[in-house]
Amino acid sequence: MSEVIATYLVHDDKHNLEKKAEEIALGLTIGSWTNLPTLEQEQLRKHKGRIVGVEVLENQSFHSYLDKSVTKGLIHIAYPNANFSFDLPAILTTVFGKLSLDGEIKLLDLQFSSELKEAFQGPKFGLNGIREKLGVYDRPLLMSIFKGVIGRDLDFVKTQLREQLLGGVDVVKDDEILFDNPLTPFEKRISAGREVINDVYEETGHKAMYAVNLSGRTYDLKEKAKRAVEGGANLLLFNVFAYGLDVLQSLSEDPDITIPIMAHPAVSGAITPSEFYGITNSLLLGKLLRYAGADLVLFPSPYGSVALKKEQALSISEELISFDPTIKPSWPVPSAGIHPGLVPLLINDFGVDSIINAGGGVHGHPNGAIGGGRAFRSAIDAVLKGVSLTDAAAHCEDLNKAIKLWGVKEVNV
Repeated sequence: MSEVIATYLVHDDKHNLEKKAEEIALGLTIGSWTNLPTLEQEQLRKHKGRIVGVEVLENQSFHSYLDKSVTKGLIHIAYPNANFSFDLPAILTTVFGKLSLDGEIKLLDLQFSSELKEAFQGPKFGLNGIREKLGVYDRPLLMSIFKGVIGRDLDFVKTQLREQLLGGVDVVKDDEILFDNPLTPFEKRISAGREVINDVYEETGHKAMYAVNLSGRTYDLKEKAKRAVEGGANLLLFNVFAYGLDVLQSLSEDPDITIPIMAHPAVSGAITPSEFYGITNSLLLGKLLRYAGADLVLFPSPYGSVALKKEQALSISEELISFDPTIKPSWPVPSAGIHPGLVPLLINDFGVDSIINAGGGVHGHPNGAIGGGRAFRSAIDAVLKGVSLTDAAAHCEDLNKAIKLWGVKEVNV
């Protein structure tokens, strides 16, 4: 059957998960069933929600956090494709709209039927497409972030971008809170970025990308993105959860927007953190962003001050890169609190097909952003060669200074 199957985590204070499942299956579809005449039942059968399964996880007599007795379990409900249009807002409203207001229930996952998945093209470039653009095939990419550019002019932006690229950084992104402003307007940032990228390439042969923050009124975004392409931008940054998943999809699928899109997780923290409510990180930041067309996806690393639990961060990465014959993989970008000494952990946990993203770990280096970038690149090379960072630091001043400042986390196999 053509349908989407939703999996929920439920803490039920009525201790009847089967009844709860029936209420969900009917309440989010046809509303009632047993009281309908037989003819109406036949007419509505194709729209009726279907209980796929109910699993009791543990029978707690009392939950101290919820301050009540609950039964914890998983409920799997199938919703017929006939009930909704093939877009993410309609799907999310169907499977979790008013249900999100109904007590302790969290949406864990969605399984799309083959017919439904055909409505989602996924990333236009994806992991391999960006590797081709940069000519980098055998290592994680290195990314960094502009720091302290609000209130600064274009010369400052150009200088900071140049230093990061000379350090070997592959991708540099705007701060997500840098919007259009008189000192660094959107289109002038693009021109400045293009100039620096071209200059560094001519000097060193190093290819790079600059993610300019696409912002403004929602109804202006497509035309603004097209102007960015015409102006020579090679990557867009997008605060997807401030604007909506469907807006990202419309940008990604537009044939005139011919550059990749990086999705930033800002605002997602209002939806994902709770054990009892909201949507899982793996679904929201993983599967749905990939389906909606994000080529690169930022999410909190397990290591920094704004950290996710390791299993959650890994689950996002797995959703982004897992094999799918119809949708390209997206780049996982674990972020926040990253310094060169964490490179062994990052590569061990997220693999070669990931992006190592740093802000302070690049800019806070004693030798500046150039030294910070070089320290990261040396650390990446060392890990891929099976050399400890401590040994590698003996031959690289920049890495040595980074380790002295931030320490190192080696991985023992």
